[in-house]
This record gives sequence, C-alpha cells and structure tokens, in this order.
Amino acid sequence: MRLLLPALALAVLTTPIYSPALGQQLNNPAADDHTERNKRLAAAFYENLWFSKNTDTFNEYVAQEYVVHDVGERKNVTEKAIAQKEIADLFHSLGEMSGEIDYQIAEGDKVATRWFISLTPNENGRAMGMTRVERVPIINVFRFDADGKIVEIWNHRHDVDLPQPSGGGNGPAN
Repeated sequence: MRLLLPALALAVLTTPIYSPALGQQLNNPAADDHTERNKRLAAAFYENLWFSKNTDTFNEYVAQEYVVHDVGERKNVTEKAIAQKEIADLFHSLGEMSGEIDYQIAEGDKVATRWFISLTPNENGRAMGMTRVERVPIINVFRFDADGKIVEIWNHRHDVDLPQPSGGGNGPAN
C-alpha cells in the first residue's frame, strides 16, 4: 500500500491532460506569435487613440468594418473603422483625457484589456454635464483577424462611476 500511493500519484502527475486550446497553442508557435502581436496592437490602440491624441492612426488597428457589443445601445452593431477615431476625438474634446492599462489576457485571436480612464473636463465637457472622472475601470475584449486588425469589440464599463448626461447615457464607449 505504501508503494501504491506514490506510484499512483506519479502516474496522475505524468499523464498528459488534453485541452484543445492548450494543445493548439503548444504545438503552434505561430499562434503564440499572433497572440503576442495582438496584445501589442491592443496596447498601441489604447496608447494612440485613448491615452494620447493620435487618433489618425485608427486604421492601423481597426478593420474597415467591425462589430461592437456594448453595454449601451450599440449591441451587435457593425460600424466603420472611422467610428473609433470619432469616438476618441469626441472624448478628447471634452477635456484632458488619460488612461492606463492595468493588465491584458490573450488567447487565440482575442485580447482582453482592463484599463482605467481619467478625464478632467474642459468648458465644453462641463457644458455637456461631464464631471471629473478618475481611474474608472473598463474591460474591452478585441477579436483580431489574421492581418492583426480589430474586427470585434466587447465593451464592459463600470458605468456607475461615470457621470451621466441629462436623460441618461452610456458613458465612454470605444
């Protein structure tokens, strides 16, 4: 009996466990390369469009058309890539906006990024009902195509921490 338990434990620990997703990643270095590339592209998307005013770079990150799944009115909506530039430009016009990536998780063609948005409203922003926003968490999931372009976006914001314009609203969306 004393020998049976260690032998059984050794057998369990050395038996391969099958996971299709894990097996695909372990046997496909190209998949790892694309996953890392997609993480870099997602981070650059935020750095350029949301954390600075380099919104003209939108087409480097977003496919000509993409599908957005938002917590607000934009559910399963197909939009043109230019919409990402327009949304970021709108928020930049409301005041001094900044952000910070907390972490990213990637698997296959998807990258989840948890980040924080901060906004100090200018006169235009205050006129629209904006108040100071400090480190509000947002989680976005991007799905990338084979060319490294965002083709699908899921938005998850902590809207309770965001100012709501008169008549409701959905807070920052991207």
